[in-house]
Amino acid sequence: MKKFIRYPLQIFNYALFMGLVGYFSLYPSYHHLDENQAMITFTLGHVGKHVRACVKYSQEDLLKLPPNMRKPMDCPRERSPIIMELKLDDKVIFSKTAPPLGLYKDQGIDIYENIRAPAGKHKLTVWLNDDVKVEGPIYQLEQEITLAPEQHLVIEFKSEIGGFNVF
Repeated sequence: MKKFIRYPLQIFNYALFMGLVGYFSLYPSYHHLDENQAMITFTLGHVGKHVRACVKYSQEDLLKLPPNMRKPMDCPRERSPIIMELKLDDKVIFSKTAPPLGLYKDQGIDIYENIRAPAGKHKLTVWLNDDVKVEGPIYQLEQEITLAPEQHLVIEFKSEIGGFNVF
């Protein structure tokens, strides 16, 4: 094909393609949340407490065992499940019991949950239990929050800081 026909056709094709991409990048408009909604993200990466404490063997018990099995302490690997709950104005919006992962139930748990909530002023209550020997919440946060429309609030659990972090 001759150059004087090929180049104008190529420019036309590129312009048409750029025009379509430009149009569909602006229209139709997309909103992730409704007009009067906000997003709450709950995230945690945590390992529960051990199910039972280590047991120290007496000298008589060690002598009963074969020589290759003699270890002074027996420490279990199994961890507690993690129980968590998130309430907004005393209404449960997220609740989960996460069993430990792994072959020996000794792995940590990672959770990332997005929850839509109405905008406005709310009472936020979050609690977590990571020990089967304790009834009820071990870590707890109660806080008054104000959610603006289309705001993204993140609730993060970090055992290093001893609880929840809201930002």
